Amino acid sequence: MMEVDSVFCPDRKVKVAINPLLDELPSYQSLLYRRKSSSDGPKRRRNSKGSQRSSGGGKWGISTFKRRSEIQHSQNEQQPIRQQPKSMAKKRQDKAQRLQKAPQLSSYNQWRESTRRSLRRLRDDTRECLSSLKLWRGDIHKIEVKFGTGIVSYFSFLRFLVVLNLLIFLLMFSFVMLPIIIIPSFSGNITYNQQDGSVCSTYPGSARKGLVKFHDHVGDLLSGGGFLEQTYLFYGFYKVEKIDFPNATYNLALAYLLATIAYLIFSLIWIVRRSATGFKRKLVQDEDRFQSFCNKLFAGWDFCITNENTAKLKRSSLFYELKMDLQEERIRQKIAGRTRKEKCRIYLIRLFLNVFVISILAGCFYAIYAATIFSQEKNLMRKKSKDSFIVELIYEYLPSIVITLANFITPLIFSVIINFEDYSPAFEIRFTLLRCIFMRLTSIGVLLFSLWSQITNCDPKPCVCGYNHQLYSCWETRVGQEMYKLTIFDFITVAAVTIFVEFPRKMIVKHCECGLTKWWGQQEFAISQNVLEIVYGQTICWIGTFYSPLLPAICTIKYFFIFYIKKLSLLRNCRPATRPFRASSSNFFFLGMLLIGLSLASVPVIISIAQINCSQACGPFVNYNTTWQVVPDTVSQLPDGLKALLYALSSEAFAVSIFIVTCLAMLYVIALAGAHKRVINQLREQLAMEGRDRRFLIEKLCQTQGQEASRSPVSKRQPRSGSRSPSYHTSFATNFTSDSVFFELSPTNSSTHV
Repeated sequence: MMEVDSVFCPDRKVKVAINPLLDELPSYQSLLYRRKSSSDGPKRRRNSKGSQRSSGGGKWGISTFKRRSEIQHSQNEQQPIRQQPKSMAKKRQDKAQRLQKAPQLSSYNQWRESTRRSLRRLRDDTRECLSSLKLWRGDIHKIEVKFGTGIVSYFSFLRFLVVLNLLIFLLMFSFVMLPIIIIPSFSGNITYNQQDGSVCSTYPGSARKGLVKFHDHVGDLLSGGGFLEQTYLFYGFYKVEKIDFPNATYNLALAYLLATIAYLIFSLIWIVRRSATGFKRKLVQDEDRFQSFCNKLFAGWDFCITNENTAKLKRSSLFYELKMDLQEERIRQKIAGRTRKEKCRIYLIRLFLNVFVISILAGCFYAIYAATIFSQEKNLMRKKSKDSFIVELIYEYLPSIVITLANFITPLIFSVIINFEDYSPAFEIRFTLLRCIFMRLTSIGVLLFSLWSQITNCDPKPCVCGYNHQLYSCWETRVGQEMYKLTIFDFITVAAVTIFVEFPRKMIVKHCECGLTKWWGQQEFAISQNVLEIVYGQTICWIGTFYSPLLPAICTIKYFFIFYIKKLSLLRNCRPATRPFRASSSNFFFLGMLLIGLSLASVPVIISIAQINCSQACGPFVNYNTTWQVVPDTVSQLPDGLKALLYALSSEAFAVSIFIVTCLAMLYVIALAGAHKRVINQLREQLAMEGRDRRFLIEKLCQTQGQEASRSPVSKRQPRSGSRSPSYHTSFATNFTSDSVFFELSPTNSSTHV
């Protein structure tokens, strides 16, 4: 008897035999329950129009599935066979079928297929050639084989910074330095900013005169003063107003400003683009806790590992991650069961400890401020009184020394304090790193604030030039020298720690058998702390590039050597951390910290461009009050049509229009994301329901096989041919991957129905 199943076949024109087994499926019962609950509404929902819509919906669902299957089949035909997720036997079969169909195609289709294959091979060969040209490809591959993808992500991040700084240097070199270098070859003229004889236009400099000792040259090389001050390295050297080529005039001041804005925007776009993939992965991983467990159990192993010790470390790492996840679940349950008294106690402890952390940070910031003021005063007094070379060097590097000590001591204090705040293990790591990032990056801001407080302070007299010209004739060069010293000292610190701390520690642990050395152990290669170091250095580079255009080239060389220093440290001195980062999440974490560093680096650069008066004795902006003033002055010299267009683009009406369009686009994206999230939840429910259906059918299959075995014991040794059970089992294995289609479109006389 043919009847209509309203759940699995909403189209009433299709007749399906009622099967009692299907009525017992969990998905059938769930859909039936939903349909009954929806039918309890008003009667107008059950009219003929509603039935027509439901029948139309069934047709639409079937046609949509057919259309999607056709599109997927055509995409699989266009995709190369070796890239398809199939077995080798199936791939050989598909290749034979394609070769058989090839003579049947027309000449145009054959030409199109051959052209497509040639272009695909050319693209693959080009990608392979470009990948072979990547910097440190072989070294990174060796590290990946020995230590896995977690540590490799740090070295890949270091390579990214090398390329980024190289491109920033090429940008500054092409638009700022290259026109000055090539002008003699083009018989052009350079118009320099002339000194008008006023007090503000005098620039004595710090170049040494007479017989200069060798250690003075070393001091100048480390501090950026002396013979380096009047070179391409610093802002004060570029006194050019404009360059007159035979057919054009080059405005160096405008090019200097636009190149600064360009390298900040370029860095932002590249970092956001690289972090987008990692953000998607992290968002998916953090969405569901059960998925995190599944990823660790079934996809947590790193198959790039070939070293036995690294494999043991990876196994212990997975064990540690699962242990921490279970501990976090216990902590969540503990937090949910806390009483009001316990909550008040925990909050009071955290409040007290956070006040203590703030006091530590305030003390470090005051020490940096005092060290900067003291260093600047001693540098000014050095011209009058002569000290020894070591004392002068200490005075020069006093702010860098204090910042380095603060960055070394505060993480140790934070790691002890976090143990008393009763957070989850994962949050402890993130919160400690957040405090360390804040300490490292804010220390640079305190240094700049200390310098600017000296630059803009002319007490007791008023600032005639808009800044303290008596102490800082070219304050941009002074800021560039401080950034230069921080960069050099950071590199010296990294090299010194590797040579004088990690290597002796490794030798002591290796050759001394006492219990203290075994407890001390080898130095761990902490990925997070190493990343904090290079993010700190890159933030200095972004800030200092405006004041020292050659600083990106110095940072490129610095990171080039740091790669080999860290590689040697990893292979010889250190051991991998017991809690390594996963490559998928660490890349997003690294780029997120770098994005924070870029945001903080943009603030002082923007303030110095828009607010602080330019030096009147050096640099390309001598004729302007502020650096930004070159933009409106240049726009005022443009033709009327272009000037009107730029004024319209910078007007409030255009800004409001852009803001409204951006808000509408954001609302659309938010709505689209909500719809996608609902679809994802429905698909998750469907997957869970299909899993329950499979479990139910397997249980029924086992019961049926058990009953048949109890009826005929001979069937264990001699299975019957043509019986329904083997046929059902085969069909289940091959066709049950698409359950909904199986229930709707399978024929009524199929042997798969029990």
